Amino acid sequence: MTMEQGSGISHRQRRCLLIHGFTGGPYEVQPLADYLAGCGCECHVLRLPGHDDELSGLRSVVWQEWLQGAEEEMARLTGDGEPVDLIGFSMGGLISAYLANRYPVRRLVLLSAAAIYVSPVRFLKDVALRARQKDWDYLKRGKKTPLRAAVQFMKLARYAKREELPKVAVPTLIAQGRRDQIVHPRSADYIYRRLQGERELHFFDRSRHLICLEEDAPALFAEVRRFLGVEGEDRGVT
Repeated sequence: MTMEQGSGISHRQRRCLLIHGFTGGPYEVQPLADYLAGCGCECHVLRLPGHDDELSGLRSVVWQEWLQGAEEEMARLTGDGEPVDLIGFSMGGLISAYLANRYPVRRLVLLSAAAIYVSPVRFLKDVALRARQKDWDYLKRGKKTPLRAAVQFMKLARYAKREELPKVAVPTLIAQGRRDQIVHPRSADYIYRRLQGERELHFFDRSRHLICLEEDAPALFAEVRRFLGVEGEDRGVT
């Protein structure tokens, strides 16, 4: 497990932990981390076990190790008793629900959280589109994913949906792209109905799965900032 941090580490700053998705990496949430750091937050972006650049570690990792890796960083950040703001993308959203039930979390943000997946037809249409656009990096990354790791991901998803999401009671913002080709937009409604306590649901019409890298990113980041109550100078999205 490695850590990548945003600028500034003063304990007087709002602390945020961001968690990426399955087969992804810090790049999936780094634009949001940079934005919040520019607003004065202390941002930590977690790299989950097995998620090296070549995804070679996914051949041996089990789903409990993803939870354990996230718990280790969460325990470190909350060791002084101060809560953090927790932001999880895709599978990272499911892991964040697990953490929110065990550690001091002030506010929770779930981005494209992976509770319900798209149909095979919708996914294949997206693959065909990527091929026409010559997005070879995306297609190669999919080929690198071991089947065993995909099974571990499905086990984590089943566990989190059954045991963790219904227990989440911290204030939560749910954000979902309507054009998501991996997580079905119905996933956001599903999560909204199962959480306890205060929650908000926002859809972004132009966004696909990598919501922090999409056209709607400026609007998404503004909503996250508002929900977290972050003050200070807004340096915008670069």
